[in-house]
Amino acid sequence: MTKYVFTYHGGAGMAETPEEQEQQMAAWGAWMSDERNGFVDPGNPFAQHVTVGPDGSADSGGPAAELGGYGIVSADSMEAACDIAKGCPVLAGGGRVQVSEAIDI
Repeated sequence: MTKYVFTYHGGAGMAETPEEQEQQMAAWGAWMSDERNGFVDPGNPFAQHVTVGPDGSADSGGPAAELGGYGIVSADSMEAACDIAKGCPVLAGGGRVQVSEAIDI
């Protein structure tokens, strides 16, 4: 089995009402706790970010701002990992999941 890192990009963000927030969290919890999905680390959402450039400058804007969090799954292949990603709740809000193979070194 290979580990794959899921990074969550964009989407609708946190729902406004407590009821909707509870539904969102339940959807994420159900997806991540489904044993068939092979999560070895459910990861975490991200809050603030700063990007440090090659010249040492620090910028809190830019494309990284849409990076919402990560998770790690164990799957037989990239295709299997992508099939797991297709169930991610961020997709329902118009977001994307980037699936990256983690290489053991």
